[in-house]
Amino acid sequence: MTRMIARIATLVALSALLAGCNLRPLYAGGTSGVVASELGNVEIEPIAGKAGWLLRNALKDQLEAFEGQEAKYRLTVALEDKIAGFGVRSDDRITRERRTLRARYQLVRLSDSVVVLDATAGSDAGIDVVSSEYATLAAEDTALENLANRVSNQIVTRLSLFARTEANTSPEP
Repeated sequence: MTRMIARIATLVALSALLAGCNLRPLYAGGTSGVVASELGNVEIEPIAGKAGWLLRNALKDQLEAFEGQEAKYRLTVALEDKIAGFGVRSDDRITRERRTLRARYQLVRLSDSVVVLDATAGSDAGIDVVSSEYATLAAEDTALENLANRVSNQIVTRLSLFARTEANTSPEP
């Protein structure tokens, strides 16, 4: 019984500490919050290639949830998509591939063309190379779609953090 009371007391003390640590939800206020309204003001430039098309669509899917009035920022993305074989049999046939998608992106403020955010995002995926060429190509395409979604999530998260920081540092009207 005393153990249980001690655990409850510890839990209450930790809860009090957590409440005082100034944690705030990133998307506080929902779609009318500060972060959401800033994300709605981002226009995405076209990105070259199949990987670019997939990434741009993934970004649009996430950012269109936050509808803004007018574009304040432009997001430009340069992609690097690589496939490298690394599993090799004794007969020199590749058995495993790694597909890597890296994105360097910049957020440009349209009012004065200043780059306000310059960052990178990336992810990789392993692909089994099987005897069926069609199956291997399908696995490579699926990996690319998944990578585009992961990189998109990383970019939107970083844009959200930027938007929150901007909202906290900009003067109140």
